[in-house]
Amino acid sequence: MKKLTAVIAVASLALGVPAVHAAMDHGSMKMDHGKHGDAAHEEVVDGVKVTFKVMSMAEHMKAMKMEMPKGMKETHHVAVEFKDAKTGKPITEGVVTVKVQAPDKTEQTKDLMAMEGHFGADFVMDKKGKYGVMSKFKVKDDKVRSSKFWYTVK
Repeated sequence: MKKLTAVIAVASLALGVPAVHAAMDHGSMKMDHGKHGDAAHEEVVDGVKVTFKVMSMAEHMKAMKMEMPKGMKETHHVAVEFKDAKTGKPITEGVVTVKVQAPDKTEQTKDLMAMEGHFGADFVMDKKGKYGVMSKFKVKDDKVRSSKFWYTVK
């Protein structure tokens, strides 16, 4: 009986978390990441222009015209935009994973969610210093690409 209860609890959690995440529907939120300043990093990787923006959660929530949720531990939003380097056409479908390494060498790895015109996720970057931001992504041609850079929290 205890095993059955544990299985039901795990199944409920596994099914409930994606449902709550989907209910947030970031894809329909109107966000203006362009007004948050310059790109943190930009490069062309095998024909794909990659632009990273790192913004505080206060900036990100303001762009979504929302209030900061109470108890939110994440301090920064990482947004990544992809464009075809030749045509400049946005690439909005793909799979993106970002790992952030803090100055104390602790790491966070997240799959970024497709949002309006970009991919994004929230990270804890609460210590001052240099953060390593490493990304692997696969877009329209199924080729795995990577990009990495340093971001300084002041």
